[in-house]
Amino acid sequence: MVSFFERVESRAREIDSLLCIGLDPHEEDLPSHDSLLVRSARDIQMARAAQEYCIRLIEATSDYAVAFKPNIAFFEQYGARGMAALVEVIAAIPAKIPVILDAKRGDIASTAKAYATAAFDSLETDAITLNPYLGYDALQPFLKNPDKGVFLLCKTSNPGASDLQDLTVQGARGAPPMMLYETVAMLARAWNEKQNIGLVVGATQPYALARVRALVPDMWFLAPGIGTQGGEIRAALQAGLRSDGLGMLLPVSRTIARAADPRQAAESLRDRINGERLAISMGQGSWLPSADTLTPQQKDVALGLLRAGCVRFGKFTLKSGILSPIYLDLRQLISNPALLAQVSALYVPLLRELEFDRLAALPYAALPIATTISLQTGLPMIYPRKESKEYGTRAEIEGEFKPGERVVIIDDLATSGESKLEAIQKLVSAGLRIAGVVVLIDRESGAAESLRRAGLEMHAVFKLSRLLDLWEESGDVPAKYLHATRLFLQQTLDV
Repeated sequence: MVSFFERVESRAREIDSLLCIGLDPHEEDLPSHDSLLVRSARDIQMARAAQEYCIRLIEATSDYAVAFKPNIAFFEQYGARGMAALVEVIAAIPAKIPVILDAKRGDIASTAKAYATAAFDSLETDAITLNPYLGYDALQPFLKNPDKGVFLLCKTSNPGASDLQDLTVQGARGAPPMMLYETVAMLARAWNEKQNIGLVVGATQPYALARVRALVPDMWFLAPGIGTQGGEIRAALQAGLRSDGLGMLLPVSRTIARAADPRQAAESLRDRINGERLAISMGQGSWLPSADTLTPQQKDVALGLLRAGCVRFGKFTLKSGILSPIYLDLRQLISNPALLAQVSALYVPLLRELEFDRLAALPYAALPIATTISLQTGLPMIYPRKESKEYGTRAEIEGEFKPGERVVIIDDLATSGESKLEAIQKLVSAGLRIAGVVVLIDRESGAAESLRRAGLEMHAVFKLSRLLDLWEESGDVPAKYLHATRLFLQQTLDV
């Protein structure tokens, strides 16, 4: 028996393509209907138009399609007539081309079994998109036959995806925390006994694509988002391709369907994708976010800091005594709990790269940040006091710990690094080992170099110079302030 993904791979190699043609008959793309018709007559008219529209697209693009992906919603809306049209559309797809039903089902027990029967037996499709939120038992009816495939929603390309998919999940038995979408990928790998599970990972999210590819090196991805949704082909391919140049299906619908010549549009897009694949194979390497690349979540926070008054421009004397044209005051975060939660979540990917036992927050601005990280991840926290207690336990470090444990320093900003070294000395004197320093913003004023001389590595969510670039792009900061701050940074580096 040939498995679903063996068929996909064979087809991709045979026609040298990664294109998956979406069959999404939007009403605005169909001939106008008579608005005076009763609903049943209108459904008949629209279902017929949707069927003809899809069949024309199939005939035009089948030479370049690894798979076709009809979206069931565009047919269900026309009731029984629409479903009859969907059956005809699927029947029109050449037998050698796999059919993926875009249905995003997710239910349990007999309901899941009925959905699987509908997709695989009644509609005779080869694969289906599923929502894994209900867990493994909801997927079992779809996984019984290795010749049928499933794509689990992992990291989608819609704007609200981060509401749930980017939530931090505490790792089991001391494992580092990870985002929910990464947990889905890990579960999919564990559930993939019959090698018939793939993942939906949006092409608009190259950082997520790279993270998921690192977790599941061999799985196939359904990666929607290029074309109308704005996904950049080179970044998506560099992030998501397997080492053999395969492993991704790129669904495209409107970009091809609305072209004057859909066949030519499909061929051109196939060739463009292949050109990027060739360039990558000749030494471009895997996509990883550079220090200058900001994720959508980082951009939201960077602009949120401005609007919350955490960033001010003028003339300010810093703790180090330096006169600065910019003042960063993250103490303001306590009055904006939603932004505080977003800020804290940005620390988590950096923390995942380190091995440690506890967080060690530096007073005062980092205390609410580290506390929020602790609540988000379950990681225990301590903090060194600025001054020793003169009563009670006379503790210099608050919280439970054991000598020999490794801690990560959490702070809000890094300027010269002197204040961190003072706090670090207290922790080291108590027998703790420092696994690293993580801050939100590196002011690029020598802290990283100072800490490195002390044998410590600093990790920053943002470099101040990159934030200035973003604020310039957004138009939220007058040019004179940006110029003064850049000049200040350059003078600091020259020193």
